[in-house]
Amino acid sequence: MEEKHEPGPGGHRDADGGSRYDLEERLLAYSAGIIGAVDILKDSMGARHVGTQLIRSGTSPLPNHGEAEAAESRRDFIHKMKLCLKELRESRRWLRVIQKANLSRSQENVLPLIQETEELIKIFYTSVRTAQRNAGGTDDLRPGSYRLREDFPLEVEC
Repeated sequence: MEEKHEPGPGGHRDADGGSRYDLEERLLAYSAGIIGAVDILKDSMGARHVGTQLIRSGTSPLPNHGEAEAAESRRDFIHKMKLCLKELRESRRWLRVIQKANLSRSQENVLPLIQETEELIKIFYTSVRTAQRNAGGTDDLRPGSYRLREDFPLEVEC
């Protein structure tokens, strides 16, 4: 008897009946988590400012990923994936501000979001690096744009 694999959260069954991961669903859950985290920030000027910034950066990877899936060229794909990576890195910093400044009414909700942000950064970093290698290196990077560095630390100590 053949064993069937149930798809995990956000996953779908592939053509062979196995489970495949769906990044869109993961980004959707991440965006919802960001919105939930902002909704329970304390009522202060600083929390409102940080919350507004986090809403912008933390929800943008989902639509930017959708744009990357519909990219018109490899260059366009890399650009949109780098936008996702940039917004995730910004979100990581805002989440750390929330944690450090104790801006949330429920600090235990912040750490899992920081951890998920780290994982998504690794996913997008790897995707961009792979796409750049498949494109022949740097042929689609304009002068002055930042490049991904092999030695750039992805982990953050909190």
